[in-house]
Amino acid sequence: MSQEKKDALNYHCLVFCVDGQEFAIDILKVQEIREYQPVNVTRVAHMPPYIQGLINLRGQIIPIIDLRIKLRVSEVAYTSQTVVIILGLSDRIVGIVVDSVSNVELIAKNTIEPPPNVNNPAAYLIGLTTYKDQLLQIVDVEKLIDHEHWTLSDISQEA
Repeated sequence: MSQEKKDALNYHCLVFCVDGQEFAIDILKVQEIREYQPVNVTRVAHMPPYIQGLINLRGQIIPIIDLRIKLRVSEVAYTSQTVVIILGLSDRIVGIVVDSVSNVELIAKNTIEPPPNVNNPAAYLIGLTTYKDQLLQIVDVEKLIDHEHWTLSDISQEA
């Protein structure tokens, strides 16, 4: 089987943890993973609490979103495992703060089940699969972090 056919049958993802829950995002969206250093984040007034602020990454200003706050984790603690994942999305670059990064995985697409049909399902949820004996939430990271306030132009207008 050619590599193209194998790629079409598999989902290449980065697995990360938020509050004990495992999430997976498309590996092609990940630019880099960095140690999270809150002292390097510049706070911006009037932003939602999950927007930690801005960082200057090699001359580029990038908004930092704490997924733990966005996902309403009750107790947010920063540890040596806390990282920021720098994402290159369709029209922007953004960083997301997560508890830890587990692994880069190759998941067979035929093992991914659609989200359950319930009222108000998480719009960002692509599907679920079993990973290390627990459910892995496969998410569309662009939908997960999308908010009218988080782009740099919006931050400038709000401040």
